Amino acid sequence: MAAISRLKPAADRKHPVDETLPPFKMFTSGLQHVAAMYAGVVAPPMIVGPACGLSPTETAFLMGASLFTAGIATLLQTLGFWKIGAKLPFVNGVSFAGVTPMVAIGKAQSPENALPVIFGAVIVAGVLGFLVAPYFSRLVRFFPPVVTGTVITLIGVSLLPVAFNWSQGGNAKAPDYGSLTNIGMAALTLVIVLILRRVLRGFLRQISILLGLIIGTVIAIPVGITDFSAMANADIVGFPTPFHFGPPQFEVAAMISMAIVMLVCMTESTADMLALGKIVDRPADERTIEGGLRADALGTAISPLFNGFACSAFAQNIGLVAMTKVRSRFVVAVGGGILILLGLCPIAASVISLVPLPVLGGAGIVLFGSVAASGIQTLATAAMEKGENALIVAAAVGIGLIPIAAPEFYHNFPKDLLVVLDSGISTGCVVAILLNLAFNHLGKRKSSGQVDALPPQPGPGATEPEVAPAH
Repeated sequence: MAAISRLKPAADRKHPVDETLPPFKMFTSGLQHVAAMYAGVVAPPMIVGPACGLSPTETAFLMGASLFTAGIATLLQTLGFWKIGAKLPFVNGVSFAGVTPMVAIGKAQSPENALPVIFGAVIVAGVLGFLVAPYFSRLVRFFPPVVTGTVITLIGVSLLPVAFNWSQGGNAKAPDYGSLTNIGMAALTLVIVLILRRVLRGFLRQISILLGLIIGTVIAIPVGITDFSAMANADIVGFPTPFHFGPPQFEVAAMISMAIVMLVCMTESTADMLALGKIVDRPADERTIEGGLRADALGTAISPLFNGFACSAFAQNIGLVAMTKVRSRFVVAVGGGILILLGLCPIAASVISLVPLPVLGGAGIVLFGSVAASGIQTLATAAMEKGENALIVAAAVGIGLIPIAAPEFYHNFPKDLLVVLDSGISTGCVVAILLNLAFNHLGKRKSSGQVDALPPQPGPGATEPEVAPAH
């Protein structure tokens, strides 16, 4: 029978992307995808929640909502319908690109209005992304590695101060902020993650950050810096109540900022689809990219209904596909289903909130630093020997670092502009795009060194060397 199966005409055989596996292997392989992305999904709400004045219980609710909406977005990508979805083993979750702008939006609002304004901006960004997806998929040549690498680098660098703040305790007004205990726990967690990363292999190496968080949290219990309040108040079963924090509010500056984030997310997802298509031997054409971007945008527009944020691809899961050689999109769809179930179990989300901020800070240095490293790796393919490209990176990174290096630099600017200007990611992205157009496209013919199409590149969260050709 095996010989007969091998002799089937190629047209009668399913592509590995469309194959289904035995139930147990389908579940365990899907669970691996959840484990690989779990820390990345809950990290953004853990940053945005406290920045918007949420209590640990409310932050745990926000994390559960992020898991739920990540599951919905993943199902849209893998299963798809109509012209929506890449129909590849493509995992979606909360984008790191939106964290810094959302924190800036939250700080510019009163605590009761912060999340409604953020959710309103995310909805508008998602709708705009859905509308421009067909056109964006044709404009890939304007987003070469010199642009995407700069943006990805800025994402990582912009998030590193958050990890440093966590390492000190998270609350500058607390008496133990910056104490030796807090910084010591952060340093210990960082060392644990690095050791695990060095000694583990295969799947365990893929989730070394998650394992480091678990070990660090266990060690932190006798130290006395673990807060169990959120878990004590959590229900076993619950549903992310629509608009739990109030109906969405729409402010122009916030919407502009999140629209730029949507552009960044679409750029990153395009890079991931190109990379994943090559890995699974189903190259991502214009139609695939268009469907994938529509799924990103639709998932983003729907997420705020359930208190979620902007969604984009998770590159660490592309690494998992490359490592395991399991190419079935239905495996990833099972992972999306698991994410939805976790989002419907608040106590599961509250367990994550047990992780003390110093422990999260130690792991965050690796997590966010790896994002910046992925951007640098992308820039290595950007023909930097061309003086124009080096200048583009220099100007975009320099301007993007202003909010980090000099937080009060724009203090005399109109308040509405600060929502955009205080996000180094947004300003750096705009500068990189405009300078790339000015130096590499407008008023000159295409040179042999200019890359028209965005090649598969690693991006935020990419962790395995196997995905060197892979966001």
